[in-house]
Formats: sequence, structure tokens, C-alpha cells
Amino acid sequence: MSSRAKGVRGELEVAEVLRAMGFDARRSQQYNGRDGGEDVTHSLEGVHIEVKRTERLRPYPYMLQAQRDAKDGTIPTVWMRSNNEDWLVMVKADDLLQLVERINAARVRA
Repeated sequence: MSSRAKGVRGELEVAEVLRAMGFDARRSQQYNGRDGGEDVTHSLEGVHIEVKRTERLRPYPYMLQAQRDAKDGTIPTVWMRSNNEDWLVMVKADDLLQLVERINAARVRA
């Protein structure tokens, strides 16, 4: 499987995980046809999602990319996994409490 196909599959998987948690979510490029920006469009306001589906996980470069791509005031997160492993979500420790608050606020609105 090509790395592009693996990336698309990863984005679809993350959207499915978010929907199972009760959030509206879909793969961004599939939804609006744009390049760049978020990998997954979702109802979790103020949270940027970067998806990495690869065997060689490199968390720091991934977080740098998420920080570059995140809009001002948006918390960058990285969702990553390797074959036959569970999804991991990375967030900077300084953003953790604010992320939890945004998740709780989104659940109240739903």
C-alpha cells in the first residue's frame, strides 16, 4: 500500500473513532477538496488534528507540523498509529487542560 493510501486510510479511521465518541467528523480533503489545513474536519471546536499512519513514528516533527498548520488559538494534536497498534493522541502538556475543557464543552453542546 502506498504511503498516500495509508494516510487516507488513517484519516478515515480517525474520523470513525471521533464519530464513535459522539463527534461529527469526516476526512477534510474528502469533504472539501482542499490541500493543507486539518486532516479531519470535526465538531471539536478549537482543536487541530494531524493524522500520521506510519510504521516509523516521529512525534516531534509531527507536532511541529501540527503547530505550523494549526490556526491561532487552536490546540495542535497528533493522532498516530502503526500497523496492528492502537491510536495514540499527542498533545503538549501545556495544552492538556485546555484540550479537556474543549472536549467537555463539545460534549455539552452535542
